[in-house]
Amino acid sequence: MWRDLRSAIMFITILPAGKGGEFSPTGMIRFFPVVGLILGFIVLCADLIASIFWQTPVVALIDVLVLVALTGAFHIDGLGDAADGLFSHRSRERALEIMKDSRIGMMGLVAVFWSFAIKIAGIYSLKDLCSGLDVALLLLVIPAYSRAGMLFGIRYFKYGRESTGTGHDLFEKRLPLAHFIWISVPIFLSLFLGFRGIILNICFVLCVSLILFFYSRKMGCITGDMLGAMTEVTESVMFLAAGMAI
Repeated sequence: MWRDLRSAIMFITILPAGKGGEFSPTGMIRFFPVVGLILGFIVLCADLIASIFWQTPVVALIDVLVLVALTGAFHIDGLGDAADGLFSHRSRERALEIMKDSRIGMMGLVAVFWSFAIKIAGIYSLKDLCSGLDVALLLLVIPAYSRAGMLFGIRYFKYGRESTGTGHDLFEKRLPLAHFIWISVPIFLSLFLGFRGIILNICFVLCVSLILFFYSRKMGCITGDMLGAMTEVTESVMFLAAGMAI
């Protein structure tokens, strides 16, 4: 288990997880929600410290910047590349080529800007509306939910590239349903949020379902960039939903 968790930490964050040892591409997938909880905990700590010195708008910005820094902009890069390819109005093959291009285009730039803006607005709103405990739980579980969404893309979609790509090793074998067990942790924690927790879970199901439906209709496959984009979009939408005045 430690090998798989360590591999997950190394793959989607810049956090230190030791040196050497065997890397486990398929075994680590189940721990993506756990890594999300680790990221959420660090963001929560940064939020508490920043709140001592700054008002809510600045704290919300710091929360988002810390989250990006902890992941090395890994998912943000995927969002930009995926947006350029998916909204290029080109063929599937050409869209895959565009995603592989490291340069960012206009659609990618717009998508990244929207992601930042929505997250900052959502965190600002939830900190203004929710109690301290609810804010802490939301900052903790939303990064876990957003990374849990990748498990559905990996299990139910085929990989879009034949032998290359960042996410190629994740699709070596079909992901067992038993590997979804760690998603139960953020779900359990959401129960303490009351009605807002129900909204959060509905939002997660709808968001992941709609994104995967769009991928199915548009591409009929998935790539590492598209998984990263799904993570960023899900996270943005969930922060926005969490900040609803309900």
